[in-house]
Amino acid sequence: MQNNKVVITGIGIITSLGEGVEAHWQAFSEKGREPRLEKEAFAPYTVHPLGEVDWSLQIPKRGDQRQMETWQRLGTYAAGLALQDAGIKDDESLTTTMDMVVGAAGGERDIAVDMQILEEGRTSNEREVMLNARLSTELRPTLFLAQLSNLLAGNISIVHKVTGSSRTFMGEEGSGISAIETAVARIRTGQSTHALVGGSYNAEHFDMILGHELGGYLKHDGWAPLWQREGTAGGGIISGSGGVFLVLESADHAAKRGARAYAEIAAIESALVDREKADLAQSVQELVLETNGGTAPGYVISGASGAHAPTRAEKEALDTMAAVYRGVSHLTGHMREAQFPLALALAAISVAKGEAFAPMGNEKDAGNPVSEAVVTTIGATRAEGVAKLVRA
Repeated sequence: MQNNKVVITGIGIITSLGEGVEAHWQAFSEKGREPRLEKEAFAPYTVHPLGEVDWSLQIPKRGDQRQMETWQRLGTYAAGLALQDAGIKDDESLTTTMDMVVGAAGGERDIAVDMQILEEGRTSNEREVMLNARLSTELRPTLFLAQLSNLLAGNISIVHKVTGSSRTFMGEEGSGISAIETAVARIRTGQSTHALVGGSYNAEHFDMILGHELGGYLKHDGWAPLWQREGTAGGGIISGSGGVFLVLESADHAAKRGARAYAEIAAIESALVDREKADLAQSVQELVLETNGGTAPGYVISGASGAHAPTRAEKEALDTMAAVYRGVSHLTGHMREAQFPLALALAAISVAKGEAFAPMGNEKDAGNPVSEAVVTTIGATRAEGVAKLVRA
């Protein structure tokens, strides 16, 4: 069996901080950087919102833009950035042979139709008849199709001509972890030479807010530093909008086309810990040590969500190992399906630059230059993923 080295050659990233590698390097290198927040539109909940985006830069056709929900536009836009960054965009000899793996949610509901049905349901004496009428007249087939999770991959294929094999995973942070793990495994074993992998999330949508709040996961009393939310009102999560895609290649494939690599993915592990029975902090520590070859990591890029119990457990594990860590959700918010790709992308940027990000909140300063990083994402409800990056 082959054991190819897997390298990251393209990073496409758009968050509340802006878009592109340099914008995010500047943001995370600036000590005391304040996050961009929306405090009023979804009060009492806070989100990290997108700024203005010129979608036509990566999605030229207006018709393509119109038929996508925002989470699909975010993912398609980030995918274009990644292909461009890797020097692959518009090279159909590469895009048509490129595999794609996506971590996706189930789409965005039509809030206006939902509200119309709820309003009419308050006064209607024949709710079943009313509901059937609204479902048959208000929900167009194209709107229903837009809910399908694999439509993100479909739109990327249409817009960017990425037409190799395609896989879509669903399941919050776990989908992003599985997407990266699958792409790495395929390249490592020689089943694939280059792949586009990532996800996106639109935090500025009422049904996303509702879904998190029904589980009791959202923070109710404004923004606070990621690691200092224990004891605050609500569940601790502050969501963020964004999209992240990575171009992964075998080292040989990248070298043959003269591509530069940000970092090598030296190891990746995932788990599904039974949190009711197992000690999550201990499980996280064991997973990190396993991924890092049995030794405690010196530098960790954490995708911690802010949810009280799992974030507390991860902090305990990292403190036990005396690691220097950076919780990226401090500035970007939690991006659910895109969270593991986000942490991996930011870690790759830091490793490529050879410098640690500036401490955020009460995090420790980092002393030495950076040549490797461990990446973690511990899901708010389930799924744990850890990767190790080394300088390519």
